[in-house]
Amino acid sequence: MKVRKFVPKDLKRVFEIENMSFDQSYGISMFQQLYEMGIGFLVAEKNDYVIGYVMFWVKYENQGHIISIAVDKNYRRQGAGTELLIRAISILSMLPIDAIYPGYYEGGEGAIIMYLPVERGKIANK
Repeated sequence: MKVRKFVPKDLKRVFEIENMSFDQSYGISMFQQLYEMGIGFLVAEKNDYVIGYVMFWVKYENQGHIISIAVDKNYRRQGAGTELLIRAISILSMLPIDAIYPGYYEGGEGAIIMYLPVERGKIANK
């Protein structure tokens, strides 16, 4: 398995993974817009086939956010999600942020909000 930057040809496959993973998914045009805005966007591949993705960005001045992360249901429990999350955290932690937040949903659906304090280049000891 390898992790690489998202490229536009990945859009259809990423959207398939999104739809199989969430009841309320982002629209395909939203993925395109987020990519064009320059968010962090990585995909995991196995044998040149996209099996997962993560989108992340800096919201406000000091907060990193994991926008979405998902793995194809046929490839789960093989480490792809973990690797995507580690890579996103690694990239975000190199920026001047205080914390990384993943996990919130629109429409009142329940969520687990995770918080990871960071110091430039590493996870903070708080």
